[in-house]
Amino acid sequence: MGRDTVGRPMEILLVEDNRDDARLTFEFLKGGAIQHRLTWLWDGDEALEFLHRRGKYARVPRPDLILLDLGLPLVDGREVLAQVKGDADLAEIPVVVMTASKDHEDLLRSEQLQVDGYITKPVDLEKFLALVRDLKRFWHADLILPAVE
Repeated sequence: MGRDTVGRPMEILLVEDNRDDARLTFEFLKGGAIQHRLTWLWDGDEALEFLHRRGKYARVPRPDLILLDLGLPLVDGREVLAQVKGDADLAEIPVVVMTASKDHEDLLRSEQLQVDGYITKPVDLEKFLALVRDLKRFWHADLILPAVE
């Protein structure tokens, strides 16, 4: 993260094919007093175009956080995650997986996916906001500029 991050809202990319889950996530973030800008994409293929800044996404800002559903159309969320973590330019972006149940979360943990957190649907507001705040603190820690000698 460079100097261009100082003083701007957190850029959040939500990749979710369920309209109700996306709307709920939007409402939680809006009510959580977290300065952010949310981009919602509906499928894995579009998410990869956005993350690699291809085509109509050539000039989009790099996300500071990715909220990722794994059951996506076109390109599965696991493939999106694999490409993010396998790309040196994207690998540092925190990824939080949105999962259908606690049992599903346990199964995903056993796969040892390289993620920074899990959110179980239906989303618990307090847990969700606590996770985003923790990641925001991590993000802001990267903003501290080294002293110039």
